[in-house]
Amino acid sequence: MNQKANFNSSVVVVQPLETGMVDMLNEQDGLYHVNLQGVEYGEVVDSIELIDVISRGINPYNEFEEYLKLAENPDMRFVVSNTTEAGIAFDPTCALYDKPAKSYPGKLTQLLYHRFVTFDGAADKRWIIMPCELIFHNGVELKKCIEQYIELWQLGDTFKLWFANSCSVYSTLVDRIVPGYPKDTIDEILNKIQIDDKLVVKGEIFHLWCIEAPKSIATEFPADKAGLNVLFVDNEKPYHERKVTLLNGPHMVLAPIGYLSGLDTVKECVEDDVIGYFVRQVMFGELMLTLDLPKDELENFAQAVLERFQNPFVKHFVTSIMLNAFPKFKTRDITGLKIYFQQNGELPDGLVLGLAAICTYYKGGMRNQDLIELKDDDEIIASLQSLWATDSIQKVAEGVLAAKFIWDEDLNLIPGLTAQLALFLSSIQAEGMLETVKQVLNKELILQ
Repeated sequence: MNQKANFNSSVVVVQPLETGMVDMLNEQDGLYHVNLQGVEYGEVVDSIELIDVISRGINPYNEFEEYLKLAENPDMRFVVSNTTEAGIAFDPTCALYDKPAKSYPGKLTQLLYHRFVTFDGAADKRWIIMPCELIFHNGVELKKCIEQYIELWQLGDTFKLWFANSCSVYSTLVDRIVPGYPKDTIDEILNKIQIDDKLVVKGEIFHLWCIEAPKSIATEFPADKAGLNVLFVDNEKPYHERKVTLLNGPHMVLAPIGYLSGLDTVKECVEDDVIGYFVRQVMFGELMLTLDLPKDELENFAQAVLERFQNPFVKHFVTSIMLNAFPKFKTRDITGLKIYFQQNGELPDGLVLGLAAICTYYKGGMRNQDLIELKDDDEIIASLQSLWATDSIQKVAEGVLAAKFIWDEDLNLIPGLTAQLALFLSSIQAEGMLETVKQVLNKELILQ
């Protein structure tokens, strides 16, 4: 937008967790390269671009006052976030005077309140907030969390009205596969750029950002004029449901199943004779059936997704998908599981096996010579480790499904789910992941 639409802006990156990469970003003066690869309009794309719009990074855990000063900048206008599905959540233990609040909505409320006080509630100091976390109506959910903190912290009706009337929180949907640091091709990239960039990030050339906002916002945020596939739409729901169900849903199933079957990348999973067939069964035979959209449109989109999964230029490691795996499965696959059950009177084997694979992944330990690294909320990891320590598959199944702090409900109440999850868990322990997939595909694992 700076280059093509005279946006004339810079970005401050705020680290959402205490441990992160802001120090490394600052050491590089906010500079890093993006390597986009794929096929666009029939032409192979392999671009490397220096990103130079970041002015600085802030770790609010040790620079809280600098963090608050962001609210004092009269020119600060947009807040964009991506803290994964687990990020937009209300944590009642957060306090206004925490330095900082633990949750992202808590941190943002602190910043908003400081801006309100600094400018004495001036309407023209409003912020436009665009969350990118992959939950439906992420803007609505984020706004709810902020409103809860306003009540919890007793910040007053005047601030409440300023936030409600002056600030805008828009729901958005982002679609781009970003594998992250390209460790397999980094030497080649560094040789091209002739700079020791420790923060190179790789992504596919395809991108889509749907923003549920008035068209007037596009004049102020001219992404479309910069040639980007950014859509300002009246309703992002159709885009969201299709993308989350047919791209992210299969991702969250193939990642643990593929990894525990000895595969490392999404491309390997999709092209494997067994796992690839299984992924297609989940996409076309389970998840697609839960969407109320034209069949031709869904099939075309699903085929395009499979092509993106097989992008020869993007090495997407399945371990990167496993970050915050349980919250992701909740937002990407649980709804489909329920709808499929309601429609068919039976559970979708592929989705249940995907959940069993996530549970098994969280047992930890080794896969061949590789240590299985668990990256999730500490409470989730501790809970799974405790359940596996009981040495009872039944307790693991019941305990995982009963974890309301993950699901916001007791999934044991879904008829047959506890027994089927336990059956798949037992098979994975006894037969291994790949053999279990084969048995599920052949309908050899059937509840008696």
